[in-house]
Amino acid sequence: MFSSPLYPFASHFHEQAAGHRLHYLDEGDASAQPVVMVHGNPTWSFYYRDVVKALSDRHRCLVPDHIGMGLSDRPGDKDYSYTLASRVDDLGHWLDAVEPDRPIDLIVHDWGGAIGLSWAVRNPERVRRIVLLNTWAFNIPAHESLPASLRFARTGLGSFLINRFNAFSGLAVRMATKKGLSKDVARGLVAPYQGSPDQRLATLRFVQDIPLSDKDSAWAVLAETEQLLDQVAAKPVLIAWGAKDFVFNDKVLAIWRERLPEARVEYLEDAGHYVLEDAADRIIPWIRDFLAT
Repeated sequence: MFSSPLYPFASHFHEQAAGHRLHYLDEGDASAQPVVMVHGNPTWSFYYRDVVKALSDRHRCLVPDHIGMGLSDRPGDKDYSYTLASRVDDLGHWLDAVEPDRPIDLIVHDWGGAIGLSWAVRNPERVRRIVLLNTWAFNIPAHESLPASLRFARTGLGSFLINRFNAFSGLAVRMATKKGLSKDVARGLVAPYQGSPDQRLATLRFVQDIPLSDKDSAWAVLAETEQLLDQVAAKPVLIAWGAKDFVFNDKVLAIWRERLPEARVEYLEDAGHYVLEDAADRIIPWIRDFLAT
């Protein structure tokens, strides 16, 4: 198990329908308003460590690690389908167990937006408030293309480097922030993906699952999610957006502004894709106040 003073939390596990164990954090009073934080690729629950510390005095903080990531089980391709549809099903299965009745507050980042909002728009009565952190939940517009770094990651050489040498997680800690990371934080972010290639199979499959056309399996899921976004458009939404993101740029933010016109937007000129790592000192107070109202 991972151990660090930066991550002083007890581990919990939920057995999914297929028997795989999903690791999650459960911090704070169990009777308090639940806030669920969904991470992306190649991060894990460690990414939300400071948000958990700041909210657990007044919220029940629930933070899962996706199957194949963080401290969750590492099934092979024969035993698990590493697709967006599976991730959405996993999130729902876990939430049905840990918070089946009360509306949750939802915080999402990166792929966590595609996963969390795909579940949310299909279960709008179970969502109270939403926080978006440099994420998306729709398909790439026809006139846009995948960022160069992700295009390379999908090539044969890119896939080899990710799977064999942890290139995706390793490069992310260098490219995804503007101010840089301390050694302890960088070590924490990449820790679950060190060692043998099976430790980072999920990081590769996440990149390969990015839908580029309607022939890709995740395309239909995101197309339906986009159509259903009006199911949550009337809910309170806070968007904290890092302007220096090499993946999700201002064009993506413009789509969010169009789809969620009532959302409160906080634009951070000096923050990158790992927006919490660059600007937690500003974002966390916004989240704390937003969820308290």
